[in-house]
Amino acid sequence: MTVSFGWGPVEARALAPSAACVVVVDVLSFTTAVGVAVEAGAAVHPYRWRDATAVAYATAVGASLAVGRREATPEHPWTLSPAALRTAPMPPRLVLPSPNGSTIAAEAGAATVVAASLRNHSAVARWLNDHGYGSAERPLAVVAGERWPDGSLRPALEDLLGAGAVLAGLRATGAHTLTPEATAAATLWSATEDPVAALHGCDSGRELYEYGFPQDVAVAAETDTSTTVPVLVDGAFQEAP
Repeated sequence: MTVSFGWGPVEARALAPSAACVVVVDVLSFTTAVGVAVEAGAAVHPYRWRDATAVAYATAVGASLAVGRREATPEHPWTLSPAALRTAPMPPRLVLPSPNGSTIAAEAGAATVVAASLRNHSAVARWLNDHGYGSAERPLAVVAGERWPDGSLRPALEDLLGAGAVLAGLRATGAHTLTPEATAAATLWSATEDPVAALHGCDSGRELYEYGFPQDVAVAAETDTSTTVPVLVDGAFQEAP
């Protein structure tokens, strides 16, 4: 099989050694935020910890540091919120801490790393196909997943849909062999009549509503509106050449 699908950092670590490319999917909200920031011209440095070390890392790479959604100020408006990033003046470099998407990216080893969301799923699938990823010579792994506060895996519907959208795009070409797990994810995407409603109604979507950030769900639900393909280069996600 040349295209696989898995959940979380542990499976990313297991799949990465045999993959030429790892696609990270964290729809609410890391990879959606990465896409919005890269569209605006920023190089986005993923960072897996939200602690004092993030401040030191941002200083070391000469970047602004994204803070928690409720910690944003007019002087420091950058957070993991895609909606906030869309309206903020974008710095050249941004450190985006995330215990989920950033950690999966960090586990990818030497593989090419791509950030995918519902907003850019078709663009990502085209880019992967055009660059030969998902072939016998260049195997591909798509990895998604949230974690609970105790660190255990939290399979999330929004990420299954995001991964499935990319995988369905690859399957449609007829040029790739998908694992049963990847096939199941692609089939779920194809069978979902209203993915936007699913995103707003899923557990993670409802949580963001309850926290007061429904606009972040709305941005993540802008299905197939972006042609940006963020690729990790020299430690930062940048627009694919």
